[in-house]
Amino acid sequence: MSDLSQWWPVVGLDDVRDQLVAAYADPARGYHDLRHLTEVLERLDELSGAGAGFDREPVLLAAWFHDAVYAGAADDEELSAQWAERALPDELDVAEVARLVRLTALHRPSATDANGCALSDADLAILAAPAERYEEYAATLRREYAHVSNSEFAAGRASILADLLAKETLFHTPHARDHWEAAARANAGAELARLSRGLPSGGAAPLDEAR
Repeated sequence: MSDLSQWWPVVGLDDVRDQLVAAYADPARGYHDLRHLTEVLERLDELSGAGAGFDREPVLLAAWFHDAVYAGAADDEELSAQWAERALPDELDVAEVARLVRLTALHRPSATDANGCALSDADLAILAAPAERYEEYAATLRREYAHVSNSEFAAGRASILADLLAKETLFHTPHARDHWEAAARANAGAELARLSRGLPSGGAAPLDEAR
């Protein structure tokens, strides 16, 4: 794994960075771990290199905070945004960081929201991963919801995938649409089809079995 400190965009606040690393390194996490954070940061570099214009400091900080709290609950993004608001000093654009973190709950930035488009696309880029990585993603995501029955997980996951696939485009930046859209729709569509047939997602037990 890359040294995450290379993506910490402010001088100082190393204690905040280290607290975030510890949160993502929690062994209870499945998908939303340090590897996920690294992949999001790498995709932001890719988007920047491809000409996506966004404000680097607040977007990188929002990437660091976007899954700072992860319990598989509806208020994870809100609690993560509140952490950013508490931890970051006023001289930074704290309001923008918190706004971007909250945006990752739905991944529906406006077309004119360059910062939101970049962060949303980087966060959803996993949907376009090669087959082996996508399978691993689905399996580790399922582990995060080990407390939920297979049938409940399948229903919730199918709803999320269907909602994403209903978007006109999954991605909002030109580079992401050109390079990730087709693969992401194929992966997500195939997973949704498996779930609709009662088949396991990411190596889980058959979905008609209780956990």
